[in-house]
Amino acid sequence: MNVTTVQQRNTDGLSVSIVVYWPDAELLARTLASLATATSELRRERPDLAIEVCLVDNGGGESAPISMDLLKGQGVCCSVLSGHGNVGYGRGHNLAIGHAASGYHLVLNPDIDLDPTSLVEALTFFEQHPEVGLLTPRIGDENGGLQYLCRRYPTLFDLFVRGFLPYGVQRHFRRRLARYEMRDVINERDVVWDPPIVSGCFMLFRTDLLKRLAGFDPRYFLYFEDYDLSLRAHDITRVAYVPGVRVLHHGGGASRKGWAHIKMFAASAFKFFNRFGWKWL
Repeated sequence: MNVTTVQQRNTDGLSVSIVVYWPDAELLARTLASLATATSELRRERPDLAIEVCLVDNGGGESAPISMDLLKGQGVCCSVLSGHGNVGYGRGHNLAIGHAASGYHLVLNPDIDLDPTSLVEALTFFEQHPEVGLLTPRIGDENGGLQYLCRRYPTLFDLFVRGFLPYGVQRHFRRRLARYEMRDVINERDVVWDPPIVSGCFMLFRTDLLKRLAGFDPRYFLYFEDYDLSLRAHDITRVAYVPGVRVLHHGGGASRKGWAHIKMFAASAFKFFNRFGWKWL
């Protein structure tokens, strides 16, 4: 495994890991640019805070021109991990988490745009609520709507309906899906305490707690690693949905990415339910 370090390594503060595999160059550039803006705002509030960003290249990173110049311009320590092959989403993040020596660690997707004040709001919330170890933000879509990515514990039927049925058919199960997606409590205003499952596209942890959990379970190659980590996090800390922390998500579901993703989704679902218990209907 090759480690390319761009600036002196972080010893405190905030660390960020982003795992890429044949990344979309435009989306990744937007993510890094928004992260640079958010770190700039954070530095205005906390000029002495050390910030480190680790890009984990699971393959294909050389196919897209990846520039961290905007981040380096904010004094952010930047590094690239490469040469380890496609080890999967969770194991990729674990490579960076193992090196983290920060107070907080952000697991971030390469298809997320951060609001300029998102990191300021997040760290302020953590300081006001020392009982919280994992924070999930208000996640919006490209049309300005709210993505309901907090979850109650799923049944196999919920996953099938949401992931694989056409939208026209899904409307017949609207009430059921609304409950699974916590639409009765997730909104633009209210902090929601202890949602059972939160999305892996943006998971901000206290690093010491994340290390106690040993990061993601490496048995998941892709999908359900965030479900698993969310449920385990509740054993040692509180989890909060904080709508004042705002991001935009460009991601899509497994069924829209082809048969290879459907197979990985099914394999990970089997591991998840085997571990935490099967619920059919």
